[in-house]
Amino acid sequence: METSLSRRTLLGMAAAVPLSAALSACGSSGPSEGGGGATYWYLQGQPQEGVRASAVDAFNKANPKTQIKDTTFQNDAYKTKIKTALGAGKAPTIIWGWGGGTLRSYVEADQVEDLTPWFEQHSEVKDRLLPASFGAATVDGKIYAMPCENVQPIVLFYNKEVFDQVGAKPPESWDDIMALVPRFNAEGIAPFSLGGQSRWTNMMWLEFLFDRIGGPEVFQAVIEGEKDAWSHPDALTALTRVQDLVKADGFVKGFSSIAADTNADQALLYTGRAAMMLHGAWSYGIQKADGGDFVSSGKLGFMNFPPVDGGKGDPGNGVGNPAQYLSISSKASAKEKEVAKDFFATGVLQDDEVKRWIDNGSVPVRLGTEKLLAASDSADFLQLTYDIASNAKTFQQSWDQALSPTAAETLLDNIAKLFQLSISPEQFAAKLNGVIGK
Repeated sequence: METSLSRRTLLGMAAAVPLSAALSACGSSGPSEGGGGATYWYLQGQPQEGVRASAVDAFNKANPKTQIKDTTFQNDAYKTKIKTALGAGKAPTIIWGWGGGTLRSYVEADQVEDLTPWFEQHSEVKDRLLPASFGAATVDGKIYAMPCENVQPIVLFYNKEVFDQVGAKPPESWDDIMALVPRFNAEGIAPFSLGGQSRWTNMMWLEFLFDRIGGPEVFQAVIEGEKDAWSHPDALTALTRVQDLVKADGFVKGFSSIAADTNADQALLYTGRAAMMLHGAWSYGIQKADGGDFVSSGKLGFMNFPPVDGGKGDPGNGVGNPAQYLSISSKASAKEKEVAKDFFATGVLQDDEVKRWIDNGSVPVRLGTEKLLAASDSADFLQLTYDIASNAKTFQQSWDQALSPTAAETLLDNIAKLFQLSISPEQFAAKLNGVIGK
């Protein structure tokens, strides 16, 4: 199976060429927007780039008079280029993105089309997609983006061989997690692997604890700009619980100097030096590619994050990346917008694209793929991913995407300090309250 690059890998990619070269077109052939078609920018990086390009090629072959011209960019270059283009009113017709806070900034600047009426007229398009994928596409009750590509929930991975060695069972609650910590430490095994230098890895713990303890409403209050939302009693409880885990030596020694970009945290799990790891669904492909027979021999276990006793959150809720997203520039011509919407209806997540995502070890955000998932050599894991995405009452988008860039950076800085025990839960909350709505 071809290993998928994660959103995290893409977000961490530094441009390896000068900016001028990074901004050069690298897409499939097609006329410019003046030729009656539309333009579409998206990210480079295989295997995702190949899947995106094949979807455009298939649409262009089926619609020879209304072509889409696609252009690819490296991640950091794309973020700079799309922001500049939107501000100048020269954005591509179709805008690829992550939804959430960045999409909200587009909406507030009147840079993207309101797709709500179109989805109402084309309910069959909306009905074929995972309902949870629309949260990050929605701003103030209106839909401004088409969910696309794949879903990437955060998953609790564990090493079955290590659990057997210690005579332990996977945790069914937060209390179980805390009880497992001394058992693994006594055997010289780190309870949890963590690439804490990368900061966003720490964030996944808080995302789940906020949800399991207080329910999705606690973080939603932050999104909605409620004053002092980070100081909610359940939020402070979650912040305290994660520091309890740090103080109990729940994470591998030196976790704050381990970088996730090198996959050192992954290696700790498949080599048996750590018993568990909370990570994105993309970790499965890394374990399979780098861990020898770790996956093929059935040693890798996986599950959704367990409930917290007395918590208000539904244990079926998910967190992570509910999808990727396509918006339409509000400055595009009527003809360009028509082509883009036709692509959304007949070109996105068609059968061939769905198969390509599954072959890459990903779960597409299209409903009804159970038989294809079951036929994959990664069927058990893909089914777990699908079940989380399709059954979750709420699927919270990763916080660093859901928040504005300013708030996200403050969040990541202070999460690192929280895990290093250099600030208290109350100090963390005060710092984050200061950037609500910014």
